Amino acid sequence: MAAVVGIRAWPRPVVLAVQTLAVAGCYYAAGRLGLVWQLAVEEAVVTPIWPPTGVAVACLLLFGMRCVPGITLGALLVIMSIAPVRPAVVATLFGNTAAPVCACLMLRRVGFRTDLGRLRDGLALVFLGALTGMLISATIGVGSLVLTDKLAAHGFWPVWLAWWVGDATGVLILTPLLLLLRRARLPPHGTRWVQAAALALIACALVPLATHSTLSLLFLVYPLLVWAALSFRLAGSMLCALAASVMATVAATDRVGSFARLTDVEVMAKLQAFNGSMALTALLLSSVIAEQRNTRRSVERACQELVAVLEHMTAAEPPPKRF
Repeated sequence: MAAVVGIRAWPRPVVLAVQTLAVAGCYYAAGRLGLVWQLAVEEAVVTPIWPPTGVAVACLLLFGMRCVPGITLGALLVIMSIAPVRPAVVATLFGNTAAPVCACLMLRRVGFRTDLGRLRDGLALVFLGALTGMLISATIGVGSLVLTDKLAAHGFWPVWLAWWVGDATGVLILTPLLLLLRRARLPPHGTRWVQAAALALIACALVPLATHSTLSLLFLVYPLLVWAALSFRLAGSMLCALAASVMATVAATDRVGSFARLTDVEVMAKLQAFNGSMALTALLLSSVIAEQRNTRRSVERACQELVAVLEHMTAAEPPPKRF
Protein backbone atom coordinates (compact mmCIF):
# COMPACT_ATOMS: atom_id res chain seq x y z
CA MET A 1 0.00 0.00 0.00
CA ALA A 2 1.49 3.30 -1.03
CA ALA A 3 2.06 5.85 1.64
CA VAL A 4 0.16 9.08 1.42
CA VAL A 5 2.43 12.07 1.82
CA GLY A 6 0.72 15.13 3.29
CA ILE A 7 1.54 18.53 1.92
CA ARG A 8 1.89 21.19 4.55
CA ALA A 9 -0.09 24.34 4.00
CA TRP A 10 1.74 27.57 3.56
CA PRO A 11 2.16 29.65 6.70
CA ARG A 12 -0.59 32.19 7.18
CA PRO A 13 1.73 35.24 6.99
CA VAL A 14 3.01 34.05 3.61
CA VAL A 15 -0.54 33.59 2.30
CA LEU A 16 -1.52 37.05 3.50
CA ALA A 17 1.57 38.61 1.95
CA VAL A 18 0.95 36.93 -1.41
CA GLN A 19 -2.70 37.93 -1.35
CA THR A 20 -1.82 41.51 -0.44
CA LEU A 21 0.64 41.76 -3.32
CA ALA A 22 -1.85 40.20 -5.73
CA VAL A 23 -4.62 42.64 -4.78
CA ALA A 24 -2.18 45.55 -4.94
CA GLY A 25 -1.01 44.45 -8.38
CA CYS A 26 -4.56 44.17 -9.70
CA TYR A 27 -5.46 47.57 -8.23
CA TYR A 28 -2.35 49.17 -9.71
CA ALA A 29 -2.95 47.64 -13.15
CA ALA A 30 -6.56 48.83 -13.13
CA GLY A 31 -5.43 52.28 -12.03
CA ARG A 32 -2.88 52.59 -14.82
CA LEU A 33 -5.54 51.50 -17.28
CA GLY A 34 -7.94 54.12 -15.97
CA LEU A 35 -5.31 56.85 -16.32
CA VAL A 36 -5.04 56.24 -20.05
CA TRP A 37 -8.16 58.36 -20.65
CA GLN A 38 -8.41 61.66 -18.79
CA LEU A 39 -10.57 64.74 -19.09
CA ALA A 40 -10.16 68.22 -17.64
CA VAL A 41 -12.83 69.66 -15.35
CA GLU A 42 -12.26 73.15 -13.99
CA GLU A 43 -8.64 73.11 -12.78
CA ALA A 44 -8.36 69.36 -12.24
CA VAL A 45 -7.82 66.32 -14.44
CA VAL A 46 -10.17 63.43 -13.73
CA THR A 47 -10.83 59.99 -15.17
CA PRO A 48 -14.39 59.35 -16.43
CA ILE A 49 -14.14 55.69 -15.37
CA TRP A 50 -12.01 54.61 -12.42
CA PRO A 51 -11.65 50.79 -12.61
CA PRO A 52 -9.77 50.31 -9.29
CA THR A 53 -12.96 50.97 -7.31
CA GLY A 54 -14.64 48.03 -9.01
CA VAL A 55 -11.59 45.84 -8.38
CA ALA A 56 -11.47 46.84 -4.72
CA VAL A 57 -15.16 46.21 -4.02
CA ALA A 58 -15.05 42.84 -5.80
CA CYS A 59 -11.96 41.71 -3.85
CA LEU A 60 -13.54 42.70 -0.54
CA LEU A 61 -16.77 40.86 -1.34
CA LEU A 62 -14.95 37.72 -2.46
CA PHE A 63 -12.04 37.50 -0.01
CA GLY A 64 -13.02 39.68 2.95
CA MET A 65 -11.36 42.49 4.86
CA ARG A 66 -7.92 40.91 4.64
CA CYS A 67 -7.70 42.60 1.23
CA VAL A 68 -7.62 46.08 2.79
CA PRO A 69 -3.78 46.30 2.98
CA GLY A 70 -3.54 45.31 -0.68
CA ILE A 71 -6.04 48.02 -1.66
CA THR A 72 -4.12 50.64 0.29
CA LEU A 73 -0.81 49.53 -1.19
CA GLY A 74 -2.25 49.53 -4.72
CA ALA A 75 -3.71 53.02 -4.25
CA LEU A 76 -0.34 54.25 -2.97
CA LEU A 77 1.45 52.82 -6.00
CA VAL A 78 -1.00 54.50 -8.37
CA ILE A 79 -0.57 57.85 -6.63
CA MET A 80 3.23 57.51 -6.64
CA SER A 81 3.17 56.82 -10.38
CA ILE A 82 1.58 60.21 -11.18
CA ALA A 83 2.69 62.56 -8.38
CA PRO A 84 5.24 62.79 -5.57
CA VAL A 85 4.11 61.55 -2.18
CA ARG A 86 3.17 64.48 0.05
CA PRO A 87 1.25 64.75 3.33
CA ALA A 88 -1.92 65.68 1.43
CA VAL A 89 -1.75 62.33 -0.37
CA VAL A 90 -2.63 60.58 2.89
CA ALA A 91 -6.18 61.94 2.73
CA THR A 92 -6.69 60.69 -0.82
CA LEU A 93 -5.19 57.34 0.11
CA PHE A 94 -7.56 57.05 3.07
CA GLY A 95 -10.57 57.96 0.94
CA ASN A 96 -9.69 55.46 -1.79
CA THR A 97 -9.44 52.73 0.85
CA ALA A 98 -12.40 53.70 3.03
CA ALA A 99 -14.88 54.01 0.15
CA PRO A 100 -14.79 50.35 -1.01
CA VAL A 101 -14.58 49.12 2.59
CA CYS A 102 -17.74 51.03 3.53
CA ALA A 103 -19.43 49.86 0.33
CA CYS A 104 -18.63 46.24 1.19
CA LEU A 105 -19.87 46.61 4.78
CA MET A 106 -23.16 48.13 3.62
CA LEU A 107 -23.66 45.38 1.05
CA ARG A 108 -23.04 42.68 3.64
CA ARG A 109 -25.42 44.40 6.00
CA VAL A 110 -28.33 44.00 3.59
CA GLY A 111 -27.53 40.38 2.74
CA PHE A 112 -25.94 40.95 -0.67
CA ARG A 113 -25.29 37.81 -2.73
CA THR A 114 -22.33 37.76 -5.08
CA ASP A 115 -24.21 35.77 -7.73
CA LEU A 116 -26.44 38.81 -8.39
CA GLY A 117 -29.38 36.48 -8.93
CA ARG A 118 -31.94 38.81 -7.34
CA LEU A 119 -33.16 42.28 -8.19
CA ARG A 120 -32.42 43.40 -4.64
CA ASP A 121 -28.76 42.48 -5.15
CA GLY A 122 -28.57 44.67 -8.26
CA LEU A 123 -30.28 47.54 -6.47
CA ALA A 124 -27.96 47.17 -3.47
CA LEU A 125 -24.86 47.25 -5.65
CA VAL A 126 -26.12 50.36 -7.47
CA PHE A 127 -27.35 52.44 -4.57
CA LEU A 128 -25.14 51.24 -1.71
CA GLY A 129 -21.97 49.90 -3.32
CA ALA A 130 -21.64 52.51 -6.07
CA LEU A 131 -23.63 55.67 -5.42
CA THR A 132 -23.39 55.79 -1.62
CA GLY A 133 -20.01 54.18 -0.98
CA MET A 134 -18.15 56.31 -3.50
CA LEU A 135 -19.34 59.53 -1.84
CA ILE A 136 -16.51 59.01 0.63
CA SER A 137 -13.66 58.89 -1.87
CA ALA A 138 -15.00 61.83 -3.88
CA THR A 139 -15.57 64.03 -0.84
CA ILE A 140 -12.22 63.31 0.79
CA GLY A 141 -10.25 63.48 -2.46
CA VAL A 142 -11.69 66.76 -3.75
CA GLY A 143 -11.77 68.24 -0.26
CA SER A 144 -8.05 67.61 0.15
CA LEU A 145 -7.39 69.37 -3.18
CA VAL A 146 -9.30 72.44 -2.00
CA LEU A 147 -7.64 72.49 1.43
CA THR A 148 -4.16 72.27 -0.11
CA ASP A 149 -4.96 75.09 -2.60
CA LYS A 150 -4.60 72.79 -5.60
CA LEU A 151 -8.20 73.51 -6.55
CA ALA A 152 -10.21 76.70 -6.21
CA ALA A 153 -13.24 76.58 -3.93
CA HIS A 154 -15.66 77.34 -6.78
CA GLY A 155 -14.47 74.22 -8.62
CA PHE A 156 -15.33 71.87 -5.77
CA TRP A 157 -18.74 70.69 -6.99
CA PRO A 158 -17.94 70.11 -10.69
CA VAL A 159 -14.78 68.16 -9.81
CA TRP A 160 -16.56 66.35 -6.98
CA LEU A 161 -19.36 65.25 -9.31
CA ALA A 162 -16.90 64.01 -11.94
CA TRP A 163 -14.85 62.16 -9.30
CA TRP A 164 -17.95 60.57 -7.74
CA VAL A 165 -19.49 59.42 -11.02
CA GLY A 166 -16.14 58.04 -12.23
CA ASP A 167 -15.68 55.96 -9.07
CA ALA A 168 -19.31 54.80 -9.11
CA THR A 169 -19.10 53.80 -12.77
CA GLY A 170 -16.04 51.68 -12.02
CA VAL A 171 -18.07 49.77 -9.42
CA LEU A 172 -21.11 49.41 -11.68
CA ILE A 173 -19.14 48.01 -14.63
CA LEU A 174 -16.17 46.13 -13.15
CA THR A 175 -17.54 44.65 -9.93
CA PRO A 176 -20.31 42.50 -11.51
CA LEU A 177 -17.89 41.11 -14.10
CA LEU A 178 -15.30 40.20 -11.48
CA LEU A 179 -17.92 38.62 -9.22
CA LEU A 180 -19.10 36.42 -12.08
CA LEU A 181 -15.60 35.57 -13.30
CA ARG A 182 -14.93 32.72 -10.89
CA ARG A 183 -18.25 31.04 -11.77
CA ALA A 184 -17.96 31.57 -15.50
CA ARG A 185 -18.62 28.51 -17.64
CA LEU A 186 -18.33 28.09 -21.39
CA PRO A 187 -21.69 27.58 -23.13
CA PRO A 188 -22.08 23.86 -23.95
CA HIS A 189 -24.33 24.20 -26.98
CA GLY A 190 -23.13 25.11 -30.44
CA THR A 191 -26.07 27.43 -31.02
CA ARG A 192 -24.98 29.54 -28.07
CA TRP A 193 -21.57 30.01 -29.65
CA VAL A 194 -23.21 31.11 -32.90
CA GLN A 195 -25.40 33.59 -31.05
CA ALA A 196 -22.42 34.89 -29.08
CA ALA A 197 -20.42 35.36 -32.29
CA ALA A 198 -23.32 37.19 -33.93
CA LEU A 199 -23.68 39.46 -30.91
CA ALA A 200 -19.95 40.19 -30.88
CA LEU A 201 -19.86 41.01 -34.60
CA ILE A 202 -22.85 43.34 -34.36
CA ALA A 203 -21.38 45.00 -31.29
CA CYS A 204 -18.05 45.55 -33.05
CA ALA A 205 -19.88 47.31 -35.87
CA LEU A 206 -22.58 49.14 -33.93
CA VAL A 207 -20.69 50.45 -30.88
CA PRO A 208 -17.98 52.36 -32.84
CA LEU A 209 -20.68 53.80 -35.09
CA ALA A 210 -22.80 54.94 -32.14
CA THR A 211 -19.91 56.49 -30.23
CA HIS A 212 -18.04 58.13 -33.11
CA SER A 213 -20.92 59.32 -35.28
CA THR A 214 -21.64 63.04 -35.39
CA LEU A 215 -25.38 62.28 -35.42
CA SER A 216 -25.41 61.43 -31.70
CA LEU A 217 -26.44 57.78 -32.03
CA LEU A 218 -25.48 56.65 -28.54
CA PHE A 219 -29.02 55.36 -27.96
CA LEU A 220 -28.33 52.50 -30.41
CA VAL A 221 -26.31 50.76 -27.71
CA TYR A 222 -29.37 50.07 -25.53
CA PRO A 223 -31.06 47.48 -27.83
CA LEU A 224 -27.73 45.69 -27.89
CA LEU A 225 -27.69 45.61 -24.09
CA VAL A 226 -31.22 44.20 -24.03
CA TRP A 227 -30.26 41.43 -26.47
CA ALA A 228 -27.15 40.58 -24.45
CA ALA A 229 -29.11 40.51 -21.19
CA LEU A 230 -31.86 38.28 -22.60
CA SER A 231 -29.40 35.84 -24.16
CA PHE A 232 -26.42 35.80 -21.80
CA ARG A 233 -27.77 37.58 -18.73
CA LEU A 234 -25.32 39.55 -16.58
CA ALA A 235 -22.10 38.38 -18.23
CA GLY A 236 -23.22 39.38 -21.71
CA SER A 237 -24.82 42.70 -20.80
CA MET A 238 -21.92 43.88 -18.64
CA LEU A 239 -19.36 42.95 -21.30
CA CYS A 240 -21.33 44.99 -23.82
CA ALA A 241 -21.57 47.85 -21.34
CA LEU A 242 -17.82 47.70 -20.73
CA ALA A 243 -17.04 47.77 -24.46
CA ALA A 244 -19.43 50.65 -25.07
CA SER A 245 -18.02 52.61 -22.11
CA VAL A 246 -14.46 52.21 -23.36
CA MET A 247 -15.39 53.28 -26.89
CA ALA A 248 -17.40 56.26 -25.64
CA THR A 249 -14.51 57.31 -23.38
CA VAL A 250 -12.09 57.13 -26.30
CA ALA A 251 -14.43 59.26 -28.41
CA ALA A 252 -14.82 61.77 -25.59
CA THR A 253 -11.09 62.14 -24.93
CA ASP A 254 -10.42 62.47 -28.67
CA ARG A 255 -13.29 64.97 -29.03
CA VAL A 256 -14.84 63.14 -31.99
CA GLY A 257 -18.40 62.20 -32.88
CA SER A 258 -21.12 63.65 -30.70
CA PHE A 259 -18.48 64.90 -28.24
CA ALA A 260 -16.99 67.35 -30.72
CA ARG A 261 -17.47 71.08 -30.23
CA LEU A 262 -18.37 70.66 -26.56
CA THR A 263 -16.75 72.30 -23.55
CA ASP A 264 -14.80 70.27 -21.00
CA VAL A 265 -17.69 70.22 -18.55
CA GLU A 266 -20.21 69.30 -21.25
CA VAL A 267 -18.03 66.42 -22.47
CA MET A 268 -17.65 65.05 -18.96
CA ALA A 269 -21.37 65.43 -18.20
CA LYS A 270 -22.47 63.74 -21.43
CA LEU A 271 -19.96 60.90 -21.14
CA GLN A 272 -20.68 60.10 -17.52
CA ALA A 273 -24.43 60.33 -18.03
CA PHE A 274 -24.12 57.80 -20.86
CA ASN A 275 -21.80 55.45 -18.96
CA GLY A 276 -23.84 55.60 -15.78
CA SER A 277 -27.25 55.09 -17.39
CA MET A 278 -25.91 52.26 -19.55
CA ALA A 279 -24.35 50.45 -16.60
CA LEU A 280 -27.55 50.87 -14.58
CA THR A 281 -29.65 49.50 -17.44
CA ALA A 282 -27.41 46.49 -17.98
CA LEU A 283 -27.10 45.60 -14.29
CA LEU A 284 -30.74 46.03 -13.27
CA LEU A 285 -32.16 44.39 -16.41
CA SER A 286 -29.88 41.39 -15.97
CA SER A 287 -30.83 41.09 -12.30
CA VAL A 288 -34.55 41.10 -13.17
CA ILE A 289 -34.06 38.43 -15.84
CA ALA A 290 -31.95 36.26 -13.52
CA GLU A 291 -34.51 36.54 -10.73
CA GLN A 292 -37.36 35.56 -13.06
CA ARG A 293 -35.44 32.55 -14.34
CA ASN A 294 -34.56 31.43 -10.82
CA THR A 295 -38.20 31.79 -9.78
CA ARG A 296 -39.36 29.74 -12.77
CA ARG A 297 -36.85 27.00 -12.00
CA SER A 298 -37.98 26.91 -8.37
CA VAL A 299 -41.62 26.55 -9.46
CA GLU A 300 -40.67 23.78 -11.92
CA ARG A 301 -38.78 21.88 -9.20
CA ALA A 302 -41.70 22.26 -6.80
CA CYS A 303 -44.10 20.93 -9.45
CA GLN A 304 -41.83 17.95 -10.14
CA GLU A 305 -41.60 17.17 -6.42
CA LEU A 306 -45.38 17.44 -6.10
CA VAL A 307 -45.90 15.05 -9.02
CA ALA A 308 -43.47 12.58 -7.45
CA VAL A 309 -45.31 12.75 -4.11
CA LEU A 310 -48.69 12.21 -5.81
CA GLU A 311 -47.35 9.22 -7.76
CA HIS A 312 -45.95 7.74 -4.55
CA MET A 313 -49.26 8.23 -2.74
CA THR A 314 -51.20 6.69 -5.62
CA ALA A 315 -48.92 3.67 -5.71
CA ALA A 316 -49.28 3.19 -1.94
CA GLU A 317 -53.11 3.17 -1.96
CA PRO A 318 -54.68 -0.33 -1.77
CA PRO A 319 -56.78 -1.43 -4.72
CA PRO A 320 -60.55 -1.06 -4.32
CA LYS A 321 -62.44 -4.16 -3.05
CA ARG A 322 -64.91 -5.90 -5.28
CA PHE A 323 -68.12 -7.37 -3.90
